[in-house]
Amino acid sequence: MTAIVDTIRGGSDAPQGLKARSELTARELMREVGSVLRMSEADVAKLGEIPVDPSEDQTMIINMGPQHPSTHGVLRLMLELQGETVLRCKPIIGYLHTGMEKTGETLTYMQGGTNVTRIDYVSPLNNELVFSLAVEKLLGIEDDIPERAVWMRMLLSELNRMSSHLLFLATNGMDLGAVSMMIYGWREREEVLRFFQKVTGLRMNHNFIRPGGVAADLPAGWRDDILRLLDLIAPRLDEYDTLMTGQPIWRERLQGVGVVTAQEAIALGATGPILRGAGVPWDLRRDQPYLRYSELDFDVIVGSYGDAFDRYAIRLNEVRESMKLVGQILDRMPGGIYRIQDK
Repeated sequence: MTAIVDTIRGGSDAPQGLKARSELTARELMREVGSVLRMSEADVAKLGEIPVDPSEDQTMIINMGPQHPSTHGVLRLMLELQGETVLRCKPIIGYLHTGMEKTGETLTYMQGGTNVTRIDYVSPLNNELVFSLAVEKLLGIEDDIPERAVWMRMLLSELNRMSSHLLFLATNGMDLGAVSMMIYGWREREEVLRFFQKVTGLRMNHNFIRPGGVAADLPAGWRDDILRLLDLIAPRLDEYDTLMTGQPIWRERLQGVGVVTAQEAIALGATGPILRGAGVPWDLRRDQPYLRYSELDFDVIVGSYGDAFDRYAIRLNEVRESMKLVGQILDRMPGGIYRIQDK
């Protein structure tokens, strides 16, 4: 048994691993410093010969990912389990790092959009937006962007926020046992992606929001497409409430789980629904306005407990807020050119 313990402790990936909880100091427990599990097949076989003491609380350290279907190659989680209860979780990131920054060094400003749109393929248009805003500020042309392009950017960004949150609701539902939610959430997201395909020619990774404006004007019939989309999704969100929000099993699996306090969220640099779920009412569209968000009416949704249920509820209701914003943008969409013509 001593040899087995030595084998467990002696991994070459020591900075990434987990030691036994009893061996950690308070500081180490917070920082999750330890050693990786490394055992030969022979050592594992020896474990089967050790008599099990029913009175002893045994834990198991396992890897989830990066090959797991739920992490699909981009994330590794080291979990300490006691039965089906997760006692500790150490995320190991970096599997999705594809050298975006280094690739960007060889690209022109206009080529950069093809790079950044792939950083988060669930929210490609928002990534294109922040890149374009940064380039325009560097070039000193931020005040020269045509008004139609500004409002088109807001329209596409809010629709992209809706599609991103719908995917979260779909996959989160499936992960927690509400398998039907995967079908429903994907169904509504498909409608948004169809509109993106009509506008940009692509469902994802559009390279449509570019420095100086956008790549093309909105197609004929776009307003009717948006109105149909809003009419379609609104009642579906009410169905999600019925399926999940008030469901006792759903609440039991989310409420009080994964609590992040406001102080912890700020210290960790959390943003978005994770930060707002902790009760911090921080939204850049309101607190550091860009584009024309300061002219629109919307609410910043915040949580009360900082748990997984708050983060779920925030995303669900942010879809509703984005729908409100899209409706206001429809009413105020100006005419004119959609990109700078002389630069």
